[in-house]
Amino acid sequence: MKQMIIYSGLCIALLIMCCNKKKGNDDTATSAVLKDSILTSKLSHPWEIVWGPDNFIWMTERGGKLSRVNPATGAVTTILTIAEVSAQGEGGLLGMALHPNFATTPQVFVAYDYMNGSTYIEKIVRYTYNGSTLTSPQIIIDNIKAASIHNGCRLLITPDQKLFITTGDSNDQTLPQNKSALNGKVLRLNLDGSIPADNPTPGSAVWSFGHRNPQGLVFANNILYSSEHGPSSDDEINIIEKGRNYGWPTVMGFCNTSAEQSFCNANNVREPLWAWTPTIAPSGLDYYDKDQIPQWKHSLLLAVLKDSRLLQLKLNAARTGIDSVFEFYVNKYGRMRDVCISPEGKVYVCTDNGDDDKIVEVKKK
Repeated sequence: MKQMIIYSGLCIALLIMCCNKKKGNDDTATSAVLKDSILTSKLSHPWEIVWGPDNFIWMTERGGKLSRVNPATGAVTTILTIAEVSAQGEGGLLGMALHPNFATTPQVFVAYDYMNGSTYIEKIVRYTYNGSTLTSPQIIIDNIKAASIHNGCRLLITPDQKLFITTGDSNDQTLPQNKSALNGKVLRLNLDGSIPADNPTPGSAVWSFGHRNPQGLVFANNILYSSEHGPSSDDEINIIEKGRNYGWPTVMGFCNTSAEQSFCNANNVREPLWAWTPTIAPSGLDYYDKDQIPQWKHSLLLAVLKDSRLLQLKLNAARTGIDSVFEFYVNKYGRMRDVCISPEGKVYVCTDNGDDDKIVEVKKK
């Protein structure tokens, strides 16, 4: 039986009250006491933070700067500033992913928006890290429409060495259902930019479509999870599946109106795991499978912008559904853009307030 979750303002208020009291899940017998502290500050619109194989935090800032952050000292070392980046509204230097065999193949993939004549465009570029800077840029894919809003854009490399890219609708609702367009999609490429033979449509980078503005992406439990911004309702957590339609702009959240149900039945629409109304503006997403914070184990951690908090989304035993939601650091640090996790289980969250942005460290006290 299809599960539908529709929140009224009262339900949200009750949930917030509940979570504020618990400040964690129900496993109180094994819960760790948490300590949060500022690792570094004076940043400018950080977008992506990734735990690197060198045990540093790799970071992009929307203005075009890539840096490495020392998690022991908070020292920030710039490794490249991309002059071509054009930061307009929500656009600029966005997603980043490091090659999974970084020691032997030190490649860094980044997404950024730039001006091609008078046209605002997004591209994915692969660099090589030489130990101090990034060199040898190679374009992986280009000519993705960009805008001041709804650009996506997260990058992820899965264990089979496929590059996934989320793209927003770039404020053009005609694009997500158009399979010939690159916008409003999750794209899948080989690491050299070629199109995998097992993509849904031969010769097409499109893996899934019907997306509005997906800004979070993580692969865990052999599942690809994503977070996505809705319009004035229905922010979503999705499981991304090959060739599936996610409904936008006809469907918002669940297929719970007669028009949506008709479209969903005719178009193989995949409903979300969870939807929020009113919206919360979900952004970066990661999966916690460490022992340091046992109450967060087997949870998605979601950075939230509009409601300025970190959410724990406790997954069910099959990891295919969300059993409960808990919130942390409500309005303490402001808008939260992305989250990453160290091998020992510390959690790092970057803010996106535009003024003295920070990376916050969360660990067991």
